[in-house]
Amino acid sequence: MQHSPTPHRDADISHIIDALIAVDGSGAHDHAVELTAAATSPGARPLASLADAAHYLCLLHGRFPGVIDHAATRTTENAARDWLIQTTEAFAEERAYLTRVAVALGPMPSTQGQHNCETTVAQQRHALEMLAQSDRRGCAMGAALTLALDWAAVRRLLDMAAIRVGLEPMRCRLPLRDATLEMARAITADDQASRAVQFGARQLLGQHRGMWDLLRARAAVRAAQ
Repeated sequence: MQHSPTPHRDADISHIIDALIAVDGSGAHDHAVELTAAATSPGARPLASLADAAHYLCLLHGRFPGVIDHAATRTTENAARDWLIQTTEAFAEERAYLTRVAVALGPMPSTQGQHNCETTVAQQRHALEMLAQSDRRGCAMGAALTLALDWAAVRRLLDMAAIRVGLEPMRCRLPLRDATLEMARAITADDQASRAVQFGARQLLGQHRGMWDLLRARAAVRAAQ
């Protein structure tokens, strides 16, 4: 079992966030990796698992306001202003794209324990909403910037799934990784802010990891039916 790294107190926040995503991000989860690799191989993975992932991503991040929108109303740092404007607009497009892909993939596959699974994801979404509305300075931004960075792995899966069902992948207008990490450095001038950003990042990644764990378990249940 992998564990999130425990960074040195004086480590650069960009290195810390990179390390957290490398260990706990969507791109490191075996189910997300397998789905992405198999998305362009029709015989390797049933379309149901791709549909399941798209629909559960919709449940977690498909509604407005989301993590980034909430963070934008809670953040007063001038250094984050331009990044938040670009990211809220870009993520609105990502929500629309996510919905298009989910619809094209077909309905959520029937899986034993469906109601309990949806309840779990609803609880995850609520946890993210509370995180993104935290009054602790830096916490909401930690979640928002980590979502933007972790979305790169989610986007790879969505693009492969879109191609699988004949959709043209749309351009992603989220800020580039370097710009996001530069903003993270700008808003963590003191240890307190750095710790809050790290907390937000860890919590966001933990909820994503929980979703991928749930999707993996659902795929195993369907395979056993």
